[in-house]
Amino acid sequence: MKWDDVTLVILAAFGCFTLLLTQVSEVLSRLPQIIRAWRQVRRELSGDGDSASRDHSGRVTTPGPATVDPRGRSRTSGEPDGGRDED
Repeated sequence: MKWDDVTLVILAAFGCFTLLLTQVSEVLSRLPQIIRAWRQVRRELSGDGDSASRDHSGRVTTPGPATVDPRGRSRTSGEPDGGRDED
């Protein structure tokens, strides 16, 4: 095995590890929303009509981009436009 092969294997391993960490972070950031949705599904399946009294959050959350660009393009939350005109 050459040193080039060892270097490529190490780079690939770190790339896979970084991808894994990114995916775990995304799932953990959405976990509260997933739990609320699961509780709502369970309430609907059990036939409980008064679901608002059990929901402590009092607000509805929807998935999607946090900020919408007025030109119709979506951005992630808080990213500045930087004054660049990409059109």
